[in-house]
Amino acid sequence: MSRWVRLEAAGVLFDMDGVLTSSIGSVHRSWRRWAEHYGLPNAATLAVPHGTRAIDIVAKLKPDVDVIEGLRLIEEMEMADGEGVEALPGTRALLEALPAHRWAIVTSATFRLVVARLKAADLPTPERIISAESVERGKPDPEPYRRGAELIHAAPADCIVVEDAPSGVAAGVAAGCRVLGVLGTHDMEELRAMGASWVVQSLEDVRVEVGLQGVDLTLKESETDSGAPGATGLG
Repeated sequence: MSRWVRLEAAGVLFDMDGVLTSSIGSVHRSWRRWAEHYGLPNAATLAVPHGTRAIDIVAKLKPDVDVIEGLRLIEEMEMADGEGVEALPGTRALLEALPAHRWAIVTSATFRLVVARLKAADLPTPERIISAESVERGKPDPEPYRRGAELIHAAPADCIVVEDAPSGVAAGVAAGCRVLGVLGTHDMEELRAMGASWVVQSLEDVRVEVGLQGVDLTLKESETDSGAPGATGLG
């Protein structure tokens, strides 16, 4: 079942992986190569937390290595592996309908990886990006989305955050934003438990109209979960 909802906002703050792009193959292959390089046990089946900065994952998985060197290595691995990176359904049409000053990407990926993934997915690179190195504290801390709201010159309460991961939903809620969850990497119950006010199957279920003071979003809210979630990238 579903219902239509209309929202007004000054702008939209998008997570990247799992919302705009899918990079499941690249993420799994790259982190498992990274784990094998450092001799981690069970490297072939390693699963990293979705929506978390790579630098934080490096520090947790391998605290005895230089974190900057570990970050450089995984960044290079992921940038070199663009196989299967693609735009998710509805993404291109939605971004093309939004004025450039009304949206930003707020992601746990590094800036270089953001640019590489968007290029691989044939999506526009926005003028405004909050990446991993833009903040001192990554999601679920509210800093990334507070910074994102500043980039589009809007109060957090006037922004819609679009997220697929519980950590990102928590960050948006803590920043004071309204959060729209997108299914794909986690189920509806997880997203709502962290504070998502609405949930859609994909960005195909979101339409945008531009107004004088902001944007109007019309979304087909999902009231049932469809299918099992699967991981796609690091947000």
